[in-house]
Amino acid sequence: ENPFTGSIRGYEVPITLLLIGLLGGVFLKGFGEAISIAVGLVGTYLILNLIVIVRALVEIGRKPETISDWQESLTVDYSNPLLMLGAALLLFPKLALGLSGFETGVVVMPLVKGNPGDNPKKPVGRIRNTHRLLTAAAVIMSVFLLASSVVTTLLIPHATFEEGGEANGRALAYLAHELMGDGLGTVYDASTILILWFAGASAMAGLLNIVPRYLPRYGMAPDWACAMRPLVLIFTAICFLVTILFRASVDAQAGAYATGVLAVITSATVAVTLDVARRKQTRATVGFGAVATIFVYTTMVTIFSNPRGLQIACLFVVGIVITSLVSRAARSTELRAEAVVLDEVAEQLVRQAARKRVVRLIANHPDERTSREYLRKEREEREASNIPRGDPVLFLEVTVGDASEFSTKLLVRGEIVDGFDVLERSS
Repeated sequence: ENPFTGSIRGYEVPITLLLIGLLGGVFLKGFGEAISIAVGLVGTYLILNLIVIVRALVEIGRKPETISDWQESLTVDYSNPLLMLGAALLLFPKLALGLSGFETGVVVMPLVKGNPGDNPKKPVGRIRNTHRLLTAAAVIMSVFLLASSVVTTLLIPHATFEEGGEANGRALAYLAHELMGDGLGTVYDASTILILWFAGASAMAGLLNIVPRYLPRYGMAPDWACAMRPLVLIFTAICFLVTILFRASVDAQAGAYATGVLAVITSATVAVTLDVARRKQTRATVGFGAVATIFVYTTMVTIFSNPRGLQIACLFVVGIVITSLVSRAARSTELRAEAVVLDEVAEQLVRQAARKRVVRLIANHPDERTSREYLRKEREEREASNIPRGDPVLFLEVTVGDASEFSTKLLVRGEIVDGFDVLERSS
C-alpha cells in the first residue's frame, strides 16, 4: 500500500462521494470542459503505464530466470495442456472488467464528428470516424492489457495477488513502487485514482446522450429529461447511492459492473449476428456468431459466479419499468407535439378566424362527420362557453394513431365539411 496515505484510511466513502460530486460539477459546468479534463487525465495515465511497463520489461531482461520460473510453475500446476486450456476458459470471464469503458464508445457515437455533407440517415463520415475511435481504443486496451499481464505475472510473487496481499487489485501500482520508488509510485497511484474517478465521465456522457434522445420520445421519462443539468443531478445522486450501498469497495462493485458491461456488449454482438444472418452473409455470420458465443459464455459464467450483479441490474430494470409506466400513464391523455405544421387550407381557416382577434376552437370527436353532428356540437359549446353567435368557430379533431409516439410533428389538415371549418389531425 502507499506509505503516505495512512492518515486518510477509513475515509473511503466520504472521499469517493467528494470525487463523484466534483465529477457532477464538471458536467454541470459543461460537456466540453469534461472532455478536456478527460483527455489530459487519459494521456497522463497512459504515459505512466507505459513507463512502468517498459521499466518492468527491462527488469525481466535483467532477470531472465523469471521466465523459466514461470514456465516451470505452469508445468507443475498444469501438466496437461488441456488442463491449462480449461483453467484459461474459467479465468477468461474475469477479464470482462478490462473491457470497461469500451462499451461507451458506441454510446457516444452521435457525438463523433462526421463529414459536413453527411446524410443524417446514413452518416458515412461519422461511421468511419467511430470505426477509428473503436479500433484505436481496442488496440490501446489490448496492448496495455497483454503487456501488463505479462510483466505482473513474471515479476510479482503469486502470494501477493491473494486477498489481503500487497498486489491485490493494484498489480501495476505495486510494480511502480517496487521498481521506481515510492515517489513515482505515489504519482502513479494518484493518476490511477483520477482516471478511475473520471472513468465515470464516459458513462455519464453516454447516458446524457441516450436518455434525452429516446426515453421522453416514448413517454418513458418526462420532458425535462431532455435537459442536461437535471439529468446530471439525478445520475450523480444514483452514484452517491451506489457508493454508499457498496461502501466504496471496488471488489464489491466488480461483479455488478462486469455484468453491466457484458450485458451491453453481448446484446450488441447478438444483434449484429442476427442482422448479418438476415442479410444472408455467411462468412460474417460465422465470425460474428463466434464472437457472440464467447461473450454469451463470459456473461453466463460471470452471472453464475457473482449473481449479485444480475440482482442489482434487475432492480434498476424494475425501477426503470415502473417509472416508465407511471410516466406513460400520466401522459397518455396529452397531445404530444414538437411542432405544429398547417397545410394551406388550415392556414387560411385560421387566418379567417383570427380576424375576430380570438380563435375559438371546439374539440370534437369525429363520428359521422355530418352537418347534423357539427351543428349539435356547435350549439352545445356556444351555450356552455358563452360564445357569441356571430363569432366563427373552428372544429379541432385529433385521432391518435400511435399511442407510443410521444414526440412528433403535428401535421394539421384543413377542410370544410358541409359548411363547417374543420382542422383535422391524425397523431
